[in-house]
Amino acid sequence: MKNSLLLLLLSLVLSSCAFNKQFLHPTKMPENINTINLTTKTDSLKVMVETETYQPTFLRKNGDTLSLDYTIESFVFPSSSGNNLNGWLLKSKHQNPKRTLIHFHGNGGFLYTQYQNMIPLLDYGFQVFLFDYSGYGFSEGKATRKNILKDSRSAVNHAVDMNAIKNTKKVIYGQSLGGNLAAMIAPEIEDEIDAIVLEGAFSNHKDMAADVAGFLGRILVSQKHNALKTIKDFHKPLLVIHSTEDEIVPYKLGKKLYQAANQPKEMFTIEECHICGPNYYGEEIANKIKIALKSN
Repeated sequence: MKNSLLLLLLSLVLSSCAFNKQFLHPTKMPENINTINLTTKTDSLKVMVETETYQPTFLRKNGDTLSLDYTIESFVFPSSSGNNLNGWLLKSKHQNPKRTLIHFHGNGGFLYTQYQNMIPLLDYGFQVFLFDYSGYGFSEGKATRKNILKDSRSAVNHAVDMNAIKNTKKVIYGQSLGGNLAAMIAPEIEDEIDAIVLEGAFSNHKDMAADVAGFLGRILVSQKHNALKTIKDFHKPLLVIHSTEDEIVPYKLGKKLYQAANQPKEMFTIEECHICGPNYYGEEIANKIKIALKSN
């Protein structure tokens, strides 16, 4: 009987560790790599990466440099997690942006797979600050829930002090896991930003786990921080975007976040895939963010 209980306890501990790890799926770049093969929606590209700042140069299959309608400035900055992180600033070549989106990406991939989600918004007067959490891409360290939370705070602190950003309106744009992170740090960074957008975000880790594995998932997943609670202490404009066709994060969890939040807020219900909003509703999202900023 005693052995059976020990085996059950061990099984639950192992299951809990495995379940908690499911929230993070980083793509880590090997040290000293200087070439990345990248597939976009329209092309297969080769990216040459500079050693110290990780500045990318995009090349076509034939070796010609790809001409972009925007610039990418790559840089490295420190995080309170103790790790140096890789960030990008994307700017349109055709306009002088007055608004900055500080992007928190989802739980998978890295900058080179995530940045394309935000490109459509460059056409509507926004520039985009993006970064990789610890253990993602060229960012140092290990991807843990504790580290990425610290990284998110540090990224905001770094972004608002950049010369290209400090005189613009600043909006956190969190997608999926990044939306959950944005909601968790929202009260702490309220004085530094002007609004928050949460797209395809979930209310908290236990709700997400319960949707996958019922009450057992809720038991197995740890939850030191709860976006559903912290969003209640944020008082600036909030836009929640969620698709009714989202197969990754259920629509009901995004709505739960929205219902817990204070005014001024708006729920923008869309269709299409998980965090695909800017690709299908770019103009509508841009206009809603601009309206939200005027109410601040």
